[in-house]
Amino acid sequence: MFAPRITLEQWRALVAVVDAGGYARAAEQLNKSQSTVTYAVQRIASLLDVALFESRGRRAVLTPAGAVLYRRGKVLLGESARLERVAQALARGQESELRLAVEIVFPTWLLLEAMRRFGEAFPDVRVELHESVLGGTEELLEGRVDLAVGSRIPGGFAGEPLLDVRFVCAAAPCHPLHQLGRPLGLDDLKPHRHLVVRDSGTRPTRRVLALEAEQRWTVSHKSTSIRAACMGLGFAWFAESNIRDELARGDLVPLPLADGGVRHGQLYLIHADPDAAGPGARRFTELLREVVKPLSTA
Repeated sequence: MFAPRITLEQWRALVAVVDAGGYARAAEQLNKSQSTVTYAVQRIASLLDVALFESRGRRAVLTPAGAVLYRRGKVLLGESARLERVAQALARGQESELRLAVEIVFPTWLLLEAMRRFGEAFPDVRVELHESVLGGTEELLEGRVDLAVGSRIPGGFAGEPLLDVRFVCAAAPCHPLHQLGRPLGLDDLKPHRHLVVRDSGTRPTRRVLALEAEQRWTVSHKSTSIRAACMGLGFAWFAESNIRDELARGDLVPLPLADGGVRHGQLYLIHADPDAAGPGARRFTELLREVVKPLSTA
């Protein structure tokens, strides 16, 4: 049987150096001395006879070979962590805690209904909920949650379509855009303030439903964005289900866009590791399917 020459701790050092952007920060994150981290990375290069970094000006960047080893090392560390979680789940039978990541565009009342039913069936299981945005959901899947609802299934994870989300571009009835009295184009929006919810990931990769407006306010939670819009401070594309009460009261009114006023996005149910899922995680998965079913068939 092949005996690996590189230990998991050495791979962990390499990944930490790249992710943290240097040896000092990596050492701090790993709670080790900088010399220990440096030696671990040097051992990888020495044992495999490969250059991991090259100098570009004052910066050290990964070589092509180093980039491959970094990516594969990160996968290896993830698999190691997942293997331990599977063993722990098998040993305990029933999980004591369920960790969830749910993107904020998922209807809040449906999430709470699923949690209510779960609490009745599993009163002793603690629930840790992360309300996330875009990249934040994907990062939480890297060993920090058991189940996620997100707008994309990251590579290496299993998932299924859960809910189609309808987005509407809306503003308060007092907003100047509603006073124009005619169908609007996207160019009409650009001089006005666009309200955007910040990607909760540490490595934001993309924006959804964003507009290159001259003014933009970026906030951290949907409730802040909704409240700001109701006060006439800007417009935004909202998940229609998240502003149903505001629409019913007339606090927010869809903007009369000739094109693009209504958009659709897909949310997926993503399993961090199906093999490690305990009875609680499996039941919560069933509950999420049940609570969205009326919307899916409407």
